[in-house]
Amino acid sequence: MELPLFETWPALRERIPYEPIALLPTPVERMERLSGELGCSLYIKRDDQTGALYGGNKVRKLGFLLASAKADGAKTVLTFGAAGSNHALATAIYAREMGLRAVSMLVPQPNAHSVQRNLLRHHLAGAELHHHGGLAQVAAATCVQFAKHSAMEGQFPRVIPTGGSSPLGLLGFVNAAFELKQQVEAGAMPMPDVIYAASGTMGTAIGLTLGLTLAGMPTRVECIRVTAARFTNMARASKLFDSTARLLRENGVPMPEMPLERANFRLRDEFYGEQYALYTEQGMAALHRLYDAEGIKLEGTYTAKAFAALLADAESGALEGKNALFWLTYNGVDFSDLIADADYHALPPAFHRYFEEPVQPLDR
Repeated sequence: MELPLFETWPALRERIPYEPIALLPTPVERMERLSGELGCSLYIKRDDQTGALYGGNKVRKLGFLLASAKADGAKTVLTFGAAGSNHALATAIYAREMGLRAVSMLVPQPNAHSVQRNLLRHHLAGAELHHHGGLAQVAAATCVQFAKHSAMEGQFPRVIPTGGSSPLGLLGFVNAAFELKQQVEAGAMPMPDVIYAASGTMGTAIGLTLGLTLAGMPTRVECIRVTAARFTNMARASKLFDSTARLLRENGVPMPEMPLERANFRLRDEFYGEQYALYTEQGMAALHRLYDAEGIKLEGTYTAKAFAALLADAESGALEGKNALFWLTYNGVDFSDLIADADYHALPPAFHRYFEEPVQPLDR
């Protein structure tokens, strides 16, 4: 199916490489039971279903990022994340499908069962995994990887930014806003007053904000910070907004000249907790409430905290008379059978501790 963004501006299709790895459009569903319990109109955008191999919000971005790498003749892609990174895992899975090698530069995070599962799947995707103590060590080690792959392949690896959050990657969510507009026009849901989205590196929230603005939709984006403030902040948000708008204008899309401050966007910090990937009581309560009411799964690092924000607003009366949409960014593909016989000892030794040490207390 043609992307709505390309349907609207066909010249983009000729100028910007794209690989249709995502299964689009993803469904919009009404959360019937929760809407009744909370006395408001709640919907969910099922981006957990973006891929047959692996779902979640990263697949939309990778359709542009990996296609660009392949079009430029890259042989290897290199990206970054925490040990249980959904982004790095998605990159490894879909890079392999497109005939590209993948290198993942990973840093520590609080332990969880999801970290263990993602590491095993990451290994089975054939990625080259590296574990480093922090960002400074990653920077130095990345230089080593550049030299190594340059000697092996005659070129540097193509860098895929953390979270896929670059102007090119954000086009996946500019398009997602147009996809949603088509669904609203088809009657899948009323025009949303507000969208709730978890924000790690801000690509989903800022891409949606740009797309909604361009599509003429009055919807506000509630950007729920789930990473450290150096990754999710207004300065970074404005930079992403401006650079992606510039990319659109350079390719013939009439994106108006306007600052992020004039867009329908709000950044929220109050659901973050103590640190990245450390679960919160409020988030886990939200996770269980959604599963009990609607049978839909979240995870503690991103989506549970974002859904906690929606629940808090609904319970306070802030969503009375409004149509609220929760953008589910988590992977919904169950790969438990695939990793059932995987041995963590096949991973580099630095990752073994995630299988030998307890998970965090709230990971029940």
